[in-house]
Amino acid sequence: MAALVWRSTDRGGSNFWQAISNPQSVAALKLTLIVSAVVVLLNAVFGTIVAWVLVRDDFRGKAVVNAVIDLPFALPTIVAGLTLLTLYGPKSPVGIDLAFSRYGIGAALLFVTLPFVVRTVQPVLYELDQDMEEAAASLGAPPQLIFRRVILPVLVPAILSGVAMSFARAIGEIGSVILISGNLPFKTQVSSVYITGLIESGNTPGAAAVSVLLLAISFATLLGIGALRRFTTRHDA
Repeated sequence: MAALVWRSTDRGGSNFWQAISNPQSVAALKLTLIVSAVVVLLNAVFGTIVAWVLVRDDFRGKAVVNAVIDLPFALPTIVAGLTLLTLYGPKSPVGIDLAFSRYGIGAALLFVTLPFVVRTVQPVLYELDQDMEEAAASLGAPPQLIFRRVILPVLVPAILSGVAMSFARAIGEIGSVILISGNLPFKTQVSSVYITGLIESGNTPGAAAVSVLLLAISFATLLGIGALRRFTTRHDA
């Protein structure tokens, strides 16, 4: 990281500022942050639902579904991108064309980041004492209140951890989005693909500058969510 910071200032501080503030860089960063934020919010909801179903429900094929959750971890991201382009491209077998659009970027990021929330929430659900839920139900609490007052406070730290990792992964993801995004400047160009373009054009200091900015955002996000986790668990001791 120190080498990256040093390389980003290779041509002086003014070049660093120019690299991160030019319109194309700002547009790519805005798109990256907005889509990543939407993706992690969806992950927080649906990742928790998936984890709940895998832990609390029994159904045929459960073991297969549980194994498929880890597929994005094992599958090379460029293969994931090609698969998504095949499924949701111009010749989509399901009739859905998301290629070269922000929806396609969102679909790619959802695919590669969903396991983070599922795998952080699952262990907490396994260890959750159901006696508290039964006690609340015996006192007349409806299921919605039990979930909101008994279950959710225990799950929040795990959900925040999964969200933090999902966001950090999403803003730096390239393999799964480089094909389906189309890399259209000011439209579907995300920061990671923009950085690749700078490197290919020989502007390594500019690419390093944008990379440092993404690193700073990732660290700030992780630290912020870590502080929020400590706040929500301050009474655990």
